[in-house]
Amino acid sequence: MASRERKRPEGFKPKLRSLTLPARPDKQSKMKSHRLARVSEVVRETAAIAILFELKDPRVKNVTVTRAEVSGDLQHAKVFVSVMGTEKEQQLTMHGLKSAAGFIQTRLASQLTTRYVPHVTFVVDEGVKKSVEIARMIREESDRIAADHAANGTSLDSDADADTDADVSDEIEHAEQPGPADGSVERPV
Repeated sequence: MASRERKRPEGFKPKLRSLTLPARPDKQSKMKSHRLARVSEVVRETAAIAILFELKDPRVKNVTVTRAEVSGDLQHAKVFVSVMGTEKEQQLTMHGLKSAAGFIQTRLASQLTTRYVPHVTFVVDEGVKKSVEIARMIREESDRIAADHAANGTSLDSDADADTDADVSDEIEHAEQPGPADGSVERPV
């Protein structure tokens, strides 16, 4: 049987359909972000244990591993650390961590079952220091306000403040609680 060829008219251009799918959450991307979170947690935990118990470098002191971020291809990991101490001690500790990165990577390789072991870099996390500084500033301000009140002869807890606090706590206690319509109380089993 002879095959027949279809002849197209001159100037005919076929319309190509777009292969773009509608935007919707992809199941694979959810799994990928979940996997990244799990790998980040393993990196954080392994680095913290290695720094705390296994690292014998005297330069590395007063270190807290706060979090870890892993790149999407699982080849790079940033480990955020908080170092308490002076600026010089912080620099010395970061230098010690930089030299111990290979050791921590080998510990990480034994924990992960991925094709690649992420290249570990350490980054100073200023969040803890900033929160300590903010707490210090708040404490100083409250001490200053208390000293001002003591100098003026007034107390910090005035009667007006106590009345409003009592009113608010009464409102909270007597707020309508969600529950069954018959007024019975459900207790967990």
